[in-house]
Amino acid sequence: MQRVILTAALAAALALAVMWLQGGLDGIARWAIEGQRDFQNAMAGALRSLRAGEPGALATLMGITFAYGFFHAVGPGHGKILIGGYGAGSGVRAGRLAGIALAASLAQATTAVVLVYAGVLVLGWSREQLVGAGDEILTPVSYAAIGLVGVYLALRGLRNVLRQWRPAAQPHGAGCGCKGHSHGPSAEQVSKLRGWRDSALLIGSIAIRPCTGALFLLILTWRMGIEAAGIAGAYAMGLGTASVTVAVALLAVSARDGALVWSGPIARARAVIPALELVAGALVAVVSWQILMQWL
Repeated sequence: MQRVILTAALAAALALAVMWLQGGLDGIARWAIEGQRDFQNAMAGALRSLRAGEPGALATLMGITFAYGFFHAVGPGHGKILIGGYGAGSGVRAGRLAGIALAASLAQATTAVVLVYAGVLVLGWSREQLVGAGDEILTPVSYAAIGLVGVYLALRGLRNVLRQWRPAAQPHGAGCGCKGHSHGPSAEQVSKLRGWRDSALLIGSIAIRPCTGALFLLILTWRMGIEAAGIAGAYAMGLGTASVTVAVALLAVSARDGALVWSGPIARARAVIPALELVAGALVAVVSWQILMQWL
């Protein structure tokens, strides 16, 4: 059963890759934009109902903002290429990567809240200045950061690939007769350190860019005097975004495992995962650079 699931995930990932290369995802992007527009209009109506004190208005707003976050995440950005590339090119477990994707989406909502309330309360910015800071400054910074993470992953993969070709060295301290102390961190300690570092890099580079929809929602609710509803809506929007990025994380890890299952003896070669990390990191860096150039 597990083999069937992994094979299906691999087939789905390959199909999406082919669609992307052939421009077939443009139709999905247009569908996502239309969905955002519809739910943005519905959001305005829900805010008016909430301000008027109508029953159920808050729950309606939460549902609408969640749906808006979903449609917004289907479009470009939100770190999907980074989450997917890291999942495909590393040995990360599905649950951990899904947690990183969720944390990154909620961190984006936090960035939006901090930007809006620091802007209006401390700096006295207008709506145009707040949106401009998000679109013109933080968005390109986020793409640049994601690209740098891709370069980091590619270089780490390259280093590990080259390391496989070197003759095995004698373990440090072997034969010294030392007892009761260690000459360096164990492999498990290094793995844990790298895991936390990678998590911080992924979450931080994605979280730099706030969701534009969250900015508009927070600005409107601040002006309407319903700030708590705006903050709650921003995090509901983050959960909607996470529904997409978590799915990308699970698909990427499952597709990677499916590829390893079907590659037979090759999958047992020690350089397979480092090579995947090299390719995936390079892809993340190239795509991020292309998006950044289009944005600028």
